[in-house]
Amino acid sequence: MSLRIPLTRGRVRQRLGDWGRGATTRRLSARRVRDHLAAYGLLFPALAVFTVFFYIPAVYLLYIAFFRWTILSPGTTFVGFQNFRILFEQPLFWGSLATSAYYTLVMIPATVLLALGIALLLRAGLSARRGGLWRGAVFLPHVTPVVATSIIWVWIFNPHFGLANAVLSAVHLPQLLWLESVQWALPAVMIDSLWHSLGLYVIIFLAALSTVPRDLLEVARLDGARRQQVFARIIWPLISPTTFLVVLLATVNSWQAFSQIFTMTGGPHGGAGGPAFSTTTDALLVYQTAFIYGNFSLAAAMSLILFAIVMSITVVQKWISDRLVFYR
Repeated sequence: MSLRIPLTRGRVRQRLGDWGRGATTRRLSARRVRDHLAAYGLLFPALAVFTVFFYIPAVYLLYIAFFRWTILSPGTTFVGFQNFRILFEQPLFWGSLATSAYYTLVMIPATVLLALGIALLLRAGLSARRGGLWRGAVFLPHVTPVVATSIIWVWIFNPHFGLANAVLSAVHLPQLLWLESVQWALPAVMIDSLWHSLGLYVIIFLAALSTVPRDLLEVARLDGARRQQVFARIIWPLISPTTFLVVLLATVNSWQAFSQIFTMTGGPHGGAGGPAFSTTTDALLVYQTAFIYGNFSLAAAMSLILFAIVMSITVVQKWISDRLVFYR
């Protein structure tokens, strides 16, 4: 025996409301599915490029680092950690790591201090019209081709007729051999790298300085705070996240420095990394090991070590930033 509940006017409205909410939910779900499909469709070209040119080579690099693999032989032989043991026994590998570390330790503070100083000068001492002109002039080196400008810097550092020694001679300082000197070759490359990369970091600092509230600066000046105090107590804490970003970018770019060193110290047929391996960084040694000496397995092992070093430094910097960086 079935029990029938009479449909009152209230029950009819309730059922119609449930049906309407269900239809609305179904329409929203269909719209959400279409939005997701459209989003993935727009992302697919970029994901395909990253997969083909980054993710697949990265996985294959991890594979060949534990094998004896050459580009001419079709087969591979599993050797375990033998490639890493060979690297750890090579003084040139340790020397390249030391050169990369020295290059990075010099470039990070030089980049941060010079970029921040130029940004402060551009923000404080120039009008809007002249400031735009100078900002463009500062940023222009960053968008120029690295190889082309490095060739110009090779001429500038020529010890016989270069502009650098002409300037030193004009101010009565001793002339240097620059790229032909074991002592001065790497500093010459650093000067080129700073000139080329500072523009990007200056723009980043200018963007951060534009977010500093001007009323805080005015109140500090009315209270009698000096410029050093205003910078140390207000400006520096407020732009500390941007400073951390610049330090992080400078660290990664410095550890991966290749184009300037390769071009300025000889290229593929002129002994890049010289003189006497004084400018041979780890990234340059990876290239030479793979494409000049043909040992792709050792190059893959070096790449993994370089990746581990950069990742470890990044994790340490993130740990420090969580305790020192002020986030508004």
